[in-house]
Amino acid sequence: MNIKVLYEDNHIIAVVKPAGVLTQGDSSGEPSLMDEVKKYLKEKYKKPGNVFLGLVHRLDKPVAGIVLFGKTSKGASRLSEQFRNHTIQKTYHGIVVGKLEKEKGEIKEKVNKISFFAEGFTEKSDEELLEEIKKATKTRTAELSYEVLKSNGKYSLLKIMPKTGRFHQIRIQMANMGHPILGDVKYGAKNPLPDKSIALAATAISFKAATEDKVINLEIPLPEEFERVMASENPALYANELKQ
Repeated sequence: MNIKVLYEDNHIIAVVKPAGVLTQGDSSGEPSLMDEVKKYLKEKYKKPGNVFLGLVHRLDKPVAGIVLFGKTSKGASRLSEQFRNHTIQKTYHGIVVGKLEKEKGEIKEKVNKISFFAEGFTEKSDEELLEEIKKATKTRTAELSYEVLKSNGKYSLLKIMPKTGRFHQIRIQMANMGHPILGDVKYGAKNPLPDKSIALAATAISFKAATEDKVINLEIPLPEEFERVMASENPALYANELKQ
């Protein structure tokens, strides 16, 4: 994996996660972004032993986009505090199925974490399972705003700004509207994309530096696949275009 670094200082590093890559390693043994960033730092600074890297947020495996890590405990702590206080502004772009009735809107609803429990139950003890079941029955408010940038009738390109950071929030809320993310068969899309990604990307983020009173704004362009599907005269050819 070639690490694309967008920003780095003494305490924080921001990189781009490709779609299909885990943010953090799991029992599958697949390569993860976190492991690759640790390798990058170890090689760049010729560090002996283990490299500290603080995980402060995640992107789902099929989602591409910007991920922040803390290079020091102070960096990780300051970023985590900003996430808890909702002072970090994240922007996503996604392609959803269908054409939305409103060009702009806000969604505020209750969501739960039952899918998180279901995915991880095989490796948990009975006590852990009981705790997860209790958590799964609790609902939390999820809120976001969206704007339709372009639509070709079959698909719509949205700019999405979550105000909360709930598990699978954007994917769930788009599906609840009747417009699932393209390729997201977990939440209502009919067909997967050839590379098992979904048409959702974290394209911008704004946060404060760990030790300075300055705001850092990062942005990446839309994935080329997004541009191709929205420009296509025949959106049904999207899957074939991805293979080219």
